[in-house]
Amino acid sequence: MKAISSSCIHHHLPVAHHRRTNQTFIIRGFQEVATLPKQQSASSRLSQSLSNLLRLHVDTPPRTDFQSSTGISLIDEKHSTPTCSPKEDISNKWSEIHGSCDWDNLLDPLQPWLRREIVKYGEFAQATYDAFDFDSFSEYCGSCRYNQHKLFKELGLEKNGYMVSKYIYAMSHIDVPQWLERSHLLDTWSKDSNWMGYVAVSDDQESSRIGRRDIVVAWRGTVAPSEWYEDFQRKLEPVGSGEAKVEHGFLSIYTSKRESSRYNKSSASDQVMKEVTRLVQLYKQRGEQVSLTITGHSLGGALALLNAYEAATSLPGLPISVISFGAPRVGNIAFRDELHQLGVKTLRVVVKQDIVPRMPGLVFNESLQKFDDITGTLKWVYTHVGAELKLDVQSSPYLKRGFNLPGFHSLETYLHLIDGFHSKTSTFREDARRDIALVNKACDMLVDELRIPRAWYQFANKGLVRNAHGRWVKQVRDPEDIPSPARETHHQAFSVEMLATDEGLALTLC
Repeated sequence: MKAISSSCIHHHLPVAHHRRTNQTFIIRGFQEVATLPKQQSASSRLSQSLSNLLRLHVDTPPRTDFQSSTGISLIDEKHSTPTCSPKEDISNKWSEIHGSCDWDNLLDPLQPWLRREIVKYGEFAQATYDAFDFDSFSEYCGSCRYNQHKLFKELGLEKNGYMVSKYIYAMSHIDVPQWLERSHLLDTWSKDSNWMGYVAVSDDQESSRIGRRDIVVAWRGTVAPSEWYEDFQRKLEPVGSGEAKVEHGFLSIYTSKRESSRYNKSSASDQVMKEVTRLVQLYKQRGEQVSLTITGHSLGGALALLNAYEAATSLPGLPISVISFGAPRVGNIAFRDELHQLGVKTLRVVVKQDIVPRMPGLVFNESLQKFDDITGTLKWVYTHVGAELKLDVQSSPYLKRGFNLPGFHSLETYLHLIDGFHSKTSTFREDARRDIALVNKACDMLVDELRIPRAWYQFANKGLVRNAHGRWVKQVRDPEDIPSPARETHHQAFSVEMLATDEGLALTLC
């Protein structure tokens, strides 16, 4: 695997830049990793060249005025309002919101109910970053910081009305470009596996609001944008029984397993499909309408498509939708066509300035279909799947202009732009409610006038605590948050019991 270059700064981590004349210090995963000369690497030069080629650069606009006509700061006004609007009952329209008509006439202008649902699923994907242990000097690097019962509570997502039922772990038998995190320590929770996401299911109240029992699978992405063009694997491998092919690095993470592994005796594919199948059968036996919504950002969006393909093949008739953010191309034209034939509905949210959705297949992609009469269908050409909702950094008055690959690709940037998007021809929504400060959690995208620190999201004292002797040491995890296959099996059984109890109580009250 290639060494990380100076441009490969992970944009989902707390990253601090200390300005000096000739050098840049990079803080990654709560520790200083390297002191590097301020010289462009090959990947940096390539990224700049690509940005010029694709016209990704954004010119600096006039200074933004954040004062209202009353003289009160618009930001101060937002600070005194809730971060979300009241939830609407969409039970009569859930099928259209879930993509039954491929979101025709719902994207431009963006239907408000759909906007809320997209943000909801985006926050489920963001949770896989916020709870992930990126600290390479931690024995738990690559795991989730919280057990599945605490995940949504710790991250403030209980409001969404879902319960986590299972964690998903993944590994790979091939070298993948920094897609899986590794601890520097010898004694670790796992030598080969990473926490890769989770399965959750809507509770009774949320199910009533959205008109069905919704099973969610959220996949984690781990890649800084520069790694996509520096180390990207371009080999296509067959999947299924037809002519469909997918990128082999994605497929390896989704299907790899090892008997000697603690967490990947079964593959991510086996884990997620076993749990989804169990939940579908559980709720269908009770006469409920069930849907499957799969979400992910970056690499997570690629895994979401592989998951949807398998689920549609194994569970025919189940409404399946994919909501992805900044996702790359995954497979060839036959893969796209099979997903369409299987009834999978895919909504790809992309930012115009983000390079990752253009990968792989920067040149050889779906645009070559115009030559099919001459060349025939090319089996090796990468192509995107489904409907596209395209956003633009320039639409928001709160975002800096200029070249910022990590910022363009950040999921929090995506969620901010979705919250403010109304249509391609209208300005940023003045009544957008999502907290603007979230944009700078792990990057530097907000204009300086907002006075929001760059990369502010980090644990107190970067994970250090003062012990009984007054010395600063690594914080010890709560025993219930230490990864344990046996404990997670127990938690899963407990979740099933809780869901069954809630359902039984609801039936009794009826």
